[in-house]
Amino acid sequence: MDIPFSGAAAAYASAATRGLTAASKPAPTEGPSFGDMLETAVGQSIQSMHKGEEMTAKGVLGKADLADVVNAVTNAEVTLQAVVNVRDKVIAAYQEILRMPM
Repeated sequence: MDIPFSGAAAAYASAATRGLTAASKPAPTEGPSFGDMLETAVGQSIQSMHKGEEMTAKGVLGKADLADVVNAVTNAEVTLQAVVNVRDKVIAAYQEILRMPM
């Protein structure tokens, strides 16, 4: 299933700019933006996957304890499942937006 994410982003940006007027713009909030939070989460996910790969390689060479290898691989697996679940939710939301009448 190929979904044009760039088209979705453009549609969202267009809808966001149409929906906001000068009087209805939300007040700026403190803290990290959604993009920053997403970037951090993706970075941590990639780091977890690399750690699992690294520990697996060390385990094959006999340079790591089996418990450490299993722990790292389990963490990587849980991370991958979370990423897939988030992706599925984003796709479902995008499909729901496409079904909305214009």
